[in-house]
Amino acid sequence: MERRFFLKSSIGASLALVGGISSLRAAYAFSNTIVRPGLDAPSSNLVITKISYYAAPGYTKPLFNQARGIVVVHTNKGITGVGEGGSPDTIRQCAEMLIGEDPFRIEHLWQLLYRGMFYPAGREKLHAIGAIEMALWDIKGKALNAPVYELLGGSTRNFVECYATGYRPSKATTEEGRAKDCIKDGFRCYRIGPTGGGRNSKTFESFTNTKSTIDYCKRINDAVGGNGNWAIDIHTRFDFPEAIRICNQLEQMEPYFVEDIVRSENVAAYSNIRKMTRVPIAVGEQFGDKWDINEFIEKEWIDFSRVTLPNCGGISELKKIIALAETHYVGNIPHFTGPLSTAALVHVLGSSTSSKCLMELAGGVVERPAYFQKDYMLFEKGRLYLNPAPGLGVEFYPDKADLLMEITENTKYPHPTLEGPDGSLRNW
Repeated sequence: MERRFFLKSSIGASLALVGGISSLRAAYAFSNTIVRPGLDAPSSNLVITKISYYAAPGYTKPLFNQARGIVVVHTNKGITGVGEGGSPDTIRQCAEMLIGEDPFRIEHLWQLLYRGMFYPAGREKLHAIGAIEMALWDIKGKALNAPVYELLGGSTRNFVECYATGYRPSKATTEEGRAKDCIKDGFRCYRIGPTGGGRNSKTFESFTNTKSTIDYCKRINDAVGGNGNWAIDIHTRFDFPEAIRICNQLEQMEPYFVEDIVRSENVAAYSNIRKMTRVPIAVGEQFGDKWDINEFIEKEWIDFSRVTLPNCGGISELKKIIALAETHYVGNIPHFTGPLSTAALVHVLGSSTSSKCLMELAGGVVERPAYFQKDYMLFEKGRLYLNPAPGLGVEFYPDKADLLMEITENTKYPHPTLEGPDGSLRNW
């Protein structure tokens, strides 16, 4: 009984500090089910009853690992959580494993989805796991009347600085002019890509675009006054010698970062890149969970991780990656994905370590789809601010999206699972 009382008191007291009386009441209501040793696992009294999946109107990019479907997780108490990502097939498989489960057991459910079908999740399935896990955090925040960043440890920064890839608010007719306007309007830096290989071109010649890319960087650097006010994504387009040549020419210009210098399949290539150039290196937008990025961080081949939501598998997984990055002084610059994922990233980065971090805004603007309320993200002068509303702070309007499916029953073909003596999941 003493252990039970301590847990109830500590949860209630800590939440009272961040959410007032409502949070305190919610904490006591849910902590009433905390059990004594020898009984079943704790329960929140919430049960997942249905998972709905909506298509995002107007988004037609047919990529599994960049899907923007909206996932809504329903519970028996009427509390719902919203997530973003995953293709219909991967969402269906994950959803059919969760009906009847306690949504508060976020880490346990993540392990179940990742390992429960025997084969570890690939990057496409991780996208679906990340969408559902995002919704579980939203449920937990709403149930406890606290924003997700408070559940993740509380705020560690007043805002998250942003950088822009392109800058649509600018009326300038040149790239240099748009870059100037971007910095003037408060963004930390302006990101460009290499020359050649545009949307209207099917041909890319590595050698001839090397010199023109270097010249392009010089013009942008001069336009924004140096000082790390620009960055470049090489897009893995160049062959190794030309990529190194570009990096070495950029060293004296001091870009904020140089991204995706070579293709990502052979991770050991970055061991040589690190020895051959001193530009700040950013890698990770093509990656998934912590096992994709850990070698880059632990061997200190990179300066910034670009791993993002929901690609990595969810909020908890990204927090782990950020913690791993902190031990090697690696910063975090998540790749932009969908609008809800961007909102969730503010909660994660806003409650993470003091390591250097930036957020990417495509075009330098916040997307405001009709299926979310207009103020779902708090943005001003190149900065994103923490949303203090419960959960992710996002209200979803299902009547403005297209319902594709609803899952209300578990799979009829479950894979066997094993648990350790303590109830934790083990590989079958």
